[in-house]
Amino acid sequence: MLDWFKNDAFPLYLAPMAGVTDVVFRTICKELGADVMVTEFVSAEGIIRQDDRTRKYTEFTDEQRPCGVQLFGADGDRMGEAANKIIDWKQPDFIDINFGCPVNKVVSKNGGSSLLRDCNTLASVASGIVKAVGDRVPVTAKIRIGWDEKTVNAIEVCHILKEEGMQAISIHGRTRSQGYRGDANWEVIDACSRAVDIPVIGNGDIINGEDVRRRRETTAISGVMIGRAAMQNPWVFREAKHYLETGEQPKPVAISERWKMIVRHCQMAVDSDRYGNERQSIMAMRSRLMTYCKGFPGAKPLRQKLCSVSSIVAVENLAKEYLHSLVS
Repeated sequence: MLDWFKNDAFPLYLAPMAGVTDVVFRTICKELGADVMVTEFVSAEGIIRQDDRTRKYTEFTDEQRPCGVQLFGADGDRMGEAANKIIDWKQPDFIDINFGCPVNKVVSKNGGSSLLRDCNTLASVASGIVKAVGDRVPVTAKIRIGWDEKTVNAIEVCHILKEEGMQAISIHGRTRSQGYRGDANWEVIDACSRAVDIPVIGNGDIINGEDVRRRRETTAISGVMIGRAAMQNPWVFREAKHYLETGEQPKPVAISERWKMIVRHCQMAVDSDRYGNERQSIMAMRSRLMTYCKGFPGAKPLRQKLCSVSSIVAVENLAKEYLHSLVS
């Protein structure tokens, strides 16, 4: 069993999200209570070519452990080779296989959720990686419940993945055709949890501690994975743990504290040098800043201003201006 499931632990995962869960955001979420991290997905072919840009996606800090690196691709042998390169570089706590991404540019390459329609290739990919890495690190997988409503095959896929050596499976409760529309199907997630004797992590529509407790109490899952809710509210992990311990919802995080985090996130992004210079880093952060500010009073004009920020000073000034407007 993976160490973070021992002694009846119920870990809170930060979901891997392209363009979001970089090393900086993972640092923030870890500080706020996330238990397990998974990197943004990386191309196995990019890793094999030792592409510097691709390699950046595998970066994590020791403070973020347990942390896994997520791979996508459709060739088990090549993905196994890529997994071993990553282990040589970074020694992650696990390798995660992406069988769930719905994005066209991934699906068109027979990666991500496209493999839910081709269980033979899915099995080949899973076994290829497991055989390649041996006992160096555990291998896990992330799936959706199926390609579309007519082909919901998550239970079959879970059996295959378990037989091919997966040590845990994360399940997003939507089909590929749904994207992020509609409700996540937790009945299917629960059925999968009961169908295999490895940990199943449920993902979809978890926005607060009450959701976490409900899914823990009404399904057989071993943990939950939180994605989009954390983009707007990384405090969700801390809040969820407080609710699980006390049964009480904590007070909402003050807007002033949220702004402190926004400015800090910007500074960390600049310091990380991932996106280039300060201007490039802040421009890359704009969409993230607008997500942070969803639900703020006067959010619409605020978002319009955030669309044009290009320096930390500009963000700090906007924060001061906004907070002043709330008390004037």
